[in-house]
Amino acid sequence: MSNITIDELLPMIGKIKIIDIRNNQCYNNNHIPTSINIPFEKLICKPSEYLNAMTKYFIYCRCGLISKKACQILSNYGYKVVNILGGYEEWVLKN
Repeated sequence: MSNITIDELLPMIGKIKIIDIRNNQCYNNNHIPTSINIPFEKLICKPSEYLNAMTKYFIYCRCGLISKKACQILSNYGYKVVNILGGYEEWVLKN
């Protein structure tokens, strides 16, 4: 598992797979462009339904703590994941 900052993420948007693990209501209110919403519980319970083991995914939550936990779990399952530091709150501050 690795981490990426919002500044590092910005030039990559549109070229990478971004997953928002917040609940549907938070995602529907606003989200990082091109991200898809897969709430934490769904993603962790059945990752094979949503992820391809050969693809790298960039994951965020509200502030980066739950996405860090998700990335640790998914990494242990063998998925290629990157935690977006600071999460959506950091995105809002930078944009």
